[in-house]
Parts: sequence; structure tokens; C-alpha cells
Amino acid sequence: MGYFPHWRPATGTTVLPDEKLPWAAAVPMSFQHLLAMSGSTILAPLIMGFDPNVAVFFSGIGTLLFFVITGGRVPSYLGSSFAFIAVVMAATGFAGGGANPNIGVALGGIIAAGLVYALIGLVVMAIGSGWVERLMPPAVTGAIGVAIGLNLAPVAVGQLKGSMAHLAIALATVLCMAMVSAYGGRATKRVAVLIALAFGYGLVLLLGNGAGIVPGIDFARVGAAPWFGIPNFTAPQFDWTAISMIAPVAVVLVAENLGHIKALGAITGQNMDRYIGRGFLGDGLATMIAGAGGGTGVTTYAENIGVMAMTRVYSTLIFPLAAGIAILLGLSPKFGAILQTIPAPVLAGLAVSVFGLIASAMARIWVDNRVDFSDPRNLFTVGVALILGAGDFTVNIGGFALGGIGTSTLAALVLYQLLGIGRDRRAA
Repeated sequence: MGYFPHWRPATGTTVLPDEKLPWAAAVPMSFQHLLAMSGSTILAPLIMGFDPNVAVFFSGIGTLLFFVITGGRVPSYLGSSFAFIAVVMAATGFAGGGANPNIGVALGGIIAAGLVYALIGLVVMAIGSGWVERLMPPAVTGAIGVAIGLNLAPVAVGQLKGSMAHLAIALATVLCMAMVSAYGGRATKRVAVLIALAFGYGLVLLLGNGAGIVPGIDFARVGAAPWFGIPNFTAPQFDWTAISMIAPVAVVLVAENLGHIKALGAITGQNMDRYIGRGFLGDGLATMIAGAGGGTGVTTYAENIGVMAMTRVYSTLIFPLAAGIAILLGLSPKFGAILQTIPAPVLAGLAVSVFGLIASAMARIWVDNRVDFSDPRNLFTVGVALILGAGDFTVNIGGFALGGIGTSTLAALVLYQLLGIGRDRRAA
């Protein structure tokens, strides 16, 4: 076997990772994957005050890097990770709205998280992934993920504050996303964020630009922006306080990617466990590269796995094609100017929806893995981690500060292992 597969033409209704579609079918499929990830990949940088053009550009670069490192054998697209939102906003003191003035500090922390992630990948490549699953079982990863969502609650509530019209548009956006998620078809549910964004955008056009009830959307920057240009790259700054707050997110990224690669193995019928280490390494390096230029940390996307499960097209060649289109969009300042016109009440509504979904979706880990909460080991690990994360408990030692997500992560990892000492011996 070569490093890359020898892609053969697809012949059946199910297209396997080492098969290829004709161009006429591959291009629309790549657009579908781009559409599935675009809502979240665009929303995350806007919430954190990053340039969404740069984030989209680096999502394409990261996906190409992931494709090369995994040898073109793992069908995945890398987009902005929501796991970074809480720690980035805490590390930069950003409360939402406009550009983040301290983005450089956040980028240094994102690079550190990517480095930790990549190192974990190298260890997994050397000795396997069993130790990761023992160190971070579902009780621990679920607790850390839910804590991240709860940690963001004050940010979401703060963005709701404003006039009654602002609040009404925000809540209407929330309701739209909920209705699409609950009643939409499978394909529609995959793009619920985009549909809610378009709905809220339309409301502001109607009530603002049309009726003058709320501030309208100013399209002056869109008209002035050129069609093609170099993205607004930003250099990172390395601050130990920010690094200590952001680097622990690597644990969540490991859990996400581990689950995604196992899910891909299940739906494709091909065991992909041997690529877990390479997947971690590719994702970690992609996060480091994104952080070096002003992009958000990246991760594999459940939305793209959903598209594959729905279409039964798993060809890995679809993803570099989608990545190329994302890079072209990232090179369009006009595209970025359009994204920057998304109104504040719409972003507030999407923040409420997405932050809540982070917590509830991570709680699903406990349900899917049947975590036993009658076991005090699980109960205390989860309980302590949630309180430290939701309360943003910060430990300061000299000039070093470990924020709420960091203390929550550390507590979950350490407490779960401590409470497991001697359990097997007592059971025997």
C-alpha cells in the first residue's frame, strides 16, 4: 500500500473513502460539505472578535494539511472549534461585538493548545490510543465539554442586553434555529445555523433598513471591498496567563477527534483506529498554523459526518476540493465584508443557541456511553468540574493564572483517577 490510496471510480450507491466521483458529482458534494461547516466556522470567529475571512481561509489550509498527514484516508473537514470560545473570551477580556483588540494574546494560546494536541498525536502514533481513553473516559470528557458551555452563559446573556427590539430579534433568531432543528428535514437540520442567520438578517433588513425601528445594515464597506485580496493576518503574542487558560482545550479537541474518527469507522465500515494518532497530529498542526496567522483553533466537524451518513459518500477526495473553495473565499475581502455586516442582535441569538448546544451536546456523551451516575466516582468528578467551570474558578500563582476551563479540566482528570485508586482490587 502506498501512502495515499489509489482512488478507483465509484460503482455503487455507497462511495468508500478510497473511491472517487466524477467531477460533475464531486463539485456539488464539496459545496454541500462547505455549506454544512460554514455556519459554525463563520459564527465562532465573529463571536470571538476574529476576522471570519481569515478563519475560513485557514479552515481550508488546515483541511488540506489534515488530508496530507492522514494519507488521504480519513474523510474530514476542519473548521472553527467552539471549544475555544470561552477561554479566548476570558483570556482577552472580550465581551462580544466588533473586533477583538487582544487577538494576538489569544493566538499565542491557540498555538500552545495546538502544540499540546500535536504532541498527544505523536505519542498515540508511537504507543496507541488506549491510554487516551483511560485518561479521558466519557464521564471526564462530557464534564469538561458541559463546563465550557456553562462558562459561556454570562457572555450570551450579556449580548442579549439592549432595546426591546434588539431582544426580540435575538429571541426570534433563537426560535428559528430551534424550529429548524426540531422540525426540519435531515439536510435542513445540518444548516440550521445558516438558516437562523439568514432569518435574523432578513428581520433586521425589514425592521431596520425598511421600517427604521432598529439600526439598519450598512453595506458601504461591502461596496468598497475588492473581490480578491490578501486576508488580514495577525501575529500571535505569547502570554503565560493566556496560554494557561487556552492550552487545556487540547483535551476537548482530543475527545472530539477521537469520537469523530471512531464514528467515521462505524459509518464507513472501515476501522480507522490506526489513523487516530495521525488525525490528532494533523488537527494539532492545523490549529498551530491557524493561530500563527490570525485564525481560530480548528477541529473535525460532526456536521460533515452527518452529510456523509446522509449521502453515503465518504470519498476523501471531496474534502481537498472543498478546502480549495474555502481558501478562495478567504481570499475575497468582499466575502469578509458581507460577513461583517451580520447584525449584533442576530449574533446574540446565535450565541444563546450555540452556547447552549455546546453544553447539551456534550451532555449527550454521558447518555450515549451510559455513564453511571450512581457511581460516586462519576458523580463527584462531574459535579466538581461543572462548578469550577460554570463559576469560572481561577487559580492565581504569582503571575500565572489558571482560568475556569483549566481548573475544571484539571479537576476532572485528577479527581477521576484519584477516585479510581484501588477500585479493581476491592472489586476482586
